[in-house]
Amino acid sequence: MEPEWIQSIVEEVVRQLGRKEAVQKPNQVPLAVSARHVHLSEQHLAILFGQSYTLKKKSDLSQPNQFAAEETVILSGPKGTIERVRVLGPSRHLTQVEVSQTDAFKLGLTPPIRQSGDIKGSSPITIIGPKGSVYLNEGLIIAQAHIHMAPDDARRFGVEDGQYVQVRAETERPITFERVRIRVSPSYRLEMHIDTDEANSGFIRTGQTGEIISAGQTQSTCHSPVLIEEKQTIIPLFEGKLLSQHEVKQLDGPVIRVGKTTIVTPLAKDTARELGKKIEVIDE
Repeated sequence: MEPEWIQSIVEEVVRQLGRKEAVQKPNQVPLAVSARHVHLSEQHLAILFGQSYTLKKKSDLSQPNQFAAEETVILSGPKGTIERVRVLGPSRHLTQVEVSQTDAFKLGLTPPIRQSGDIKGSSPITIIGPKGSVYLNEGLIIAQAHIHMAPDDARRFGVEDGQYVQVRAETERPITFERVRIRVSPSYRLEMHIDTDEANSGFIRTGQTGEIISAGQTQSTCHSPVLIEEKQTIIPLFEGKLLSQHEVKQLDGPVIRVGKTTIVTPLAKDTARELGKKIEVIDE
């Protein structure tokens, strides 16, 4: 069995266990970490990959009929580029790029925090594929933390579509997320989505759970002092001379920090991306 299929199976088992735990405990929701990714329109898919191109499914996502494609693209901004950014399928009406704040710094851009699909007035971005490139005047966002749920889940939690709640995650580094938007649809499965920066701040991995602790009505009444404080905590430095695929799999936590002299193998980088881990190079 191919390693990538093994990883897909493991991730799905973790998700299912998380959902089972969430059902057994009141107000619990499974958590999922969403790395940077791109949604493409049919028009832009053709420009980037060729006319009549069809995305190749790599693995199913937690939400029904959504999948991670084999295809990746390059994101380019004023200050840098990010390679191997996963394309998600199926194609959409409008092209949208979702990144973390850390990604935005690397690109040299300042995208707004938005709900998926709300791209009006968002940041510009260039997407580069094997057959061509696309410049978007708007389309780059940082995704608002949100919870997908079915109508039955919404009734059980006593919340409505578009409402904002607080979610507490009792992890190794406990953290409370505020301004978490509720998204309700009969096609949704219960799961809270956060980006890699939010996951790093709370040592969160896909499959863990959080608890809805309060609900609010408007975005203006919410703030996030706990989240800001958590991001200041230092993550231990990997002290080895070589970071390989084996170390990436063995090390705990969503972030692996290495010194400038540490050699990071290409396979280690690929494995980190697949596991949703981030490798940071810092001055020793």
